[in-house]
Amino acid sequence: MGKVGRWWQKFLSAPTLDEISVFYQASSQKTQWLAKRHRFLWQRLHLWLWLALICLLTFTLRNIYDFFFPLKELQKLSPLLKTQGLVINLAMLLSLVICFILHKTQFGHRRPGLLFLGSSWSITLASQLFATLKGFALPDTLGWSLLFLSQATFIPVRWTLHVLSQVGILAYYFGVNTALGLKTPIPAHPEIYNVTFILYILWFCIICDLGVYLYDRLQRSEFYARQEMESTYQKLEVAEAKYRSIFENAIEGIFQSSPDGRYITANPALARIYGYSFPEEVTANFTDIEHQLYVDPKRRAEFVRLIEQDGIVSQFESQIYRRDGSIVWISEKAYAVRDEQGKLLYYEGLIEDITQRKQAEEALRVFFHAVSHDLRNPVLGTSMVLKNLLNNGEQEFSAIPVSRSILERMVQSSDRQLNLINSLMEAHLSEVQGIVLQRQPVKLHTIVESAIADLEPILKENQTTLINLVTADLPLVNADPTQLWRVFSNLIVNAIKHNPPELMLTLNAIDEGKTIYCTVSDNGVGISQEQSEQLFNLYFRIGNNRNSVSLGLGLYLCKQIINAHGGEIGMNSGLDVGATFWFTLPISSRLG
Repeated sequence: MGKVGRWWQKFLSAPTLDEISVFYQASSQKTQWLAKRHRFLWQRLHLWLWLALICLLTFTLRNIYDFFFPLKELQKLSPLLKTQGLVINLAMLLSLVICFILHKTQFGHRRPGLLFLGSSWSITLASQLFATLKGFALPDTLGWSLLFLSQATFIPVRWTLHVLSQVGILAYYFGVNTALGLKTPIPAHPEIYNVTFILYILWFCIICDLGVYLYDRLQRSEFYARQEMESTYQKLEVAEAKYRSIFENAIEGIFQSSPDGRYITANPALARIYGYSFPEEVTANFTDIEHQLYVDPKRRAEFVRLIEQDGIVSQFESQIYRRDGSIVWISEKAYAVRDEQGKLLYYEGLIEDITQRKQAEEALRVFFHAVSHDLRNPVLGTSMVLKNLLNNGEQEFSAIPVSRSILERMVQSSDRQLNLINSLMEAHLSEVQGIVLQRQPVKLHTIVESAIADLEPILKENQTTLINLVTADLPLVNADPTQLWRVFSNLIVNAIKHNPPELMLTLNAIDEGKTIYCTVSDNGVGISQEQSEQLFNLYFRIGNNRNSVSLGLGLYLCKQIINAHGGEIGMNSGLDVGATFWFTLPISSRLG
């Protein structure tokens, strides 16, 4: 009995409407469907109760009318049966009214399935109980047909409820009447069942239940399909909103142009590049891109030719007219969009305003020309003359009243000036174009050893003690060996230049998994916090530098080189505690 009770409770119980509302927002599709079906059952039960009340009331009014104005079809019934029939109808009316009241309560909201069975059995069992008490069986074929058909029509969900409703009354009719040996009050057919009666009831119930089952499945399939459609629409709306946001807020101009030279779509960024306030102005005003946009109309033909040839055009740079007549540079990246048959529909792509870059490149060319011709070439010429004098020996010195030591210092000064000029040109080139790397897997200890060997004279001159802790068992780094040599050389020379003689330098490198952590440490005078914050800036020089002939380019170039390798660089220091420069490098064998 315990298991049966739990099954019955589970079968008939359902969540409240408040619970359903919460579940509906946060649960799965299955739970949402069950909540929808529960609500549908509760709403349709209300309609069915109204119908049952009205239907039963009409039969009750018929019986009342028959008392005062006898009907021919009821003349064969005795007055006692007519009275009993009226009482049964009134009893069923009362039970329906009670069900109707319960429907509005929390009980009705929570358990509409139980209310469904209660209202159904209150109609069917009332007459059966009365007949049993009177000692006969009542095959109420008409009443059962109306009940089962109306339930299947108005409440076509949870076919198991319909089966229970039918099985309950039929089990009572066939079971109780058979056990008590009761007969029907019909003289011609006193038996409680016959083949025709059983076949009629069987197929009537099967048809009603099958209709409910199929309708329920159809509703569920439609619900899931609608949910999927709504989910798809929501995803489309999200995707559309995302791409609309990208389209509207993109820095680059986005466009679609027709093969005949019109703009089909344009985003706000493109309108700004062309000097317009709104994208609609671009699509409205540009009807001949070839002649309205390009300073050189042949660029449009070249644009089309490249797309036809390669399917895409990239970094296509041209000068164009803006709305106010000014000329700017743009770079286009576009491709052709075609239909399934290969017919060209339109061109689609991005446009970037590169005017500032072009101006910077032009300024850089002027800068290089000025530095090369006005500074580098004269210093180079002077250096060549001085070196020639030194190489020709004492014969040349007799004609020039200058000692060899002075000439040597002059040559060193010229070489230092050339190095400064070359560094200056390289710094500005990297600022505009970035550091160009020739990457390859290299062993870090070989680069360090090479840098130390090349700096041996300056190390001896400044009585510097250098401890190299970089071992040969470190993993390979994916780097440009020449550029890394410059980093180690610059950091070592920088430490020597900014500290007194007899400095102690320590070089180390540690494997940290994905990167190698490199350090160049000294025990020198250290660097203040204020200075360390500007240390890697272009042209920054530390005030205590003993050799003031410097432009502050070494550390700046170190940062450019390390950043180009995908690493980081920094410095830890304080006054009178020495300085430690550190940088990281990605490990070659573990690169993604």
